[in-house]
Amino acid sequence: MTLNLRVLSPNRVVWDSEVKEIILSTNSGQIGVLPNHASLVAAVDIGVMKIRLNGKWSTMALMGGFAKIDNDRITI
Repeated sequence: MTLNLRVLSPNRVVWDSEVKEIILSTNSGQIGVLPNHASLVAAVDIGVMKIRLNGKWSTMALMGGFAKIDNDRITI
């Protein structure tokens, strides 16, 4: 199972693909998101998001914002 991850900036779509898992920093601490995660809206803190894709981890710097998680879709 996978998640659809979309990372948006004011100017463009930065990331749009299927991933296995993400770990991101929120104002409440770090959260890990796997398929079938409960619906959630969270404020994203400044930090590094870890993305697991095809068994390998990638990272992306986030400068704040919001994360919406619903029905295996994550929009940041």
